[in-house]
Amino acid sequence: MTAALAGCGGSAGSRDVTLRLVAADYGTSAADSSQKYWDRLVKKFEAGHPGIDVEVSVYSWNDVDRKVREMVDAGKAPDLAQIGAYADYAAKDLLYEADELLSIPTQADFVPQLSSAGETRRIQYGMPFAASTRLLFYNKKLFSSAGLTPPKTWDQLASDAAVLKSKGVKIPYALPLGPEEAQAETMQWLLSGGGGYTQDVGTYLIDSPENISTFDWLKDELVDKGLTGPTPPAKLNRADAFAAFARGEVGMLNGHPTLMRAAAEKGVKVGMVPMPGVDGRSRATMGVADWMMAFKQNGHRDQIGEFLDYVYSTKNVLAFSHEYDLLPVTTSASDAMAADEDDRDLAPFLEQLPAAELYPVGRTSWAGVAASVKQEIGKAVSPGGRPSAVLGELQRKATIAESAE
Repeated sequence: MTAALAGCGGSAGSRDVTLRLVAADYGTSAADSSQKYWDRLVKKFEAGHPGIDVEVSVYSWNDVDRKVREMVDAGKAPDLAQIGAYADYAAKDLLYEADELLSIPTQADFVPQLSSAGETRRIQYGMPFAASTRLLFYNKKLFSSAGLTPPKTWDQLASDAAVLKSKGVKIPYALPLGPEEAQAETMQWLLSGGGGYTQDVGTYLIDSPENISTFDWLKDELVDKGLTGPTPPAKLNRADAFAAFARGEVGMLNGHPTLMRAAAEKGVKVGMVPMPGVDGRSRATMGVADWMMAFKQNGHRDQIGEFLDYVYSTKNVLAFSHEYDLLPVTTSASDAMAADEDDRDLAPFLEQLPAAELYPVGRTSWAGVAASVKQEIGKAVSPGGRPSAVLGELQRKATIAESAE
């Protein structure tokens, strides 16, 4: 038992080191940069843990994964990285297992769905750090002016979009299938159509009949009828779609919690409902998580464990979630958020998290598959595009990547 708990912190050997953490920036400007969050947290941690210093370097999401990869390739891995994917590093045996680092209460506090997603071959290496789910956002003013109610089915969504178009709405439904985050919009639609990226056993099945039917419908009923706005979906990125929604130019789109603040700042009144499905509400929604991981190279297991137990305290998880309108990754913080009247706007997202489906991030092949989806999926709904051909080619690439794992 003593050996098993060696990574739980507080030992005499856990002193006089400097931990280096590379983290992603969730802010939108210098004013709300994640660097400020980490600086506050580290200052308080160091005050209570003499002998352990923590240096945090924050990079934009455009750069952070590449930065960590370059450090690892140069033989100078950080002690900790808070980035988008962990599986490649786990497969190369570069990471500590979560139970080598965390106290039992800390590890047990993770939301089970997220904890499971952090596993590769049934061992947890990825520790969830931030999470979100997706809802269908709609512009309340535009819907009220058009006499519409939020849709519960695909047909109702298309019908509402047609009415919005007739009323002069620039983008009745925003379908961002551009390369920024096409894999997210794609997964949300695949799930609502009864499919997904993988089968229950975990193997890729991108060109399933359900998935092809979903993209046939998107092309025939939304895109070809001019209901997705003037920018072709293949060229529309999520950030641009969100900005257009905040300007009041979009009737509907799939969104996550951070869009609420951006819309409110522009005076747009937002309604949110679960994603419509073929015959009713979608039976599944998409969840997204970002990951914390600890590299073994520098041998600072005890100190890393002490720091992470502090990072994942209920107080600190809630503080980060509130700062960036994200969902807590621990059960204790989720319960506290659900009980707080000030967090009522996040309640619909929070309710979906325990049953949300996440990307297959535990597979080393996922990064490459996601990159292919980002670049290719927009072609499925482009003029002359054939969803079955595009999804078939994505499946072929996924099969090759899967066989190389």
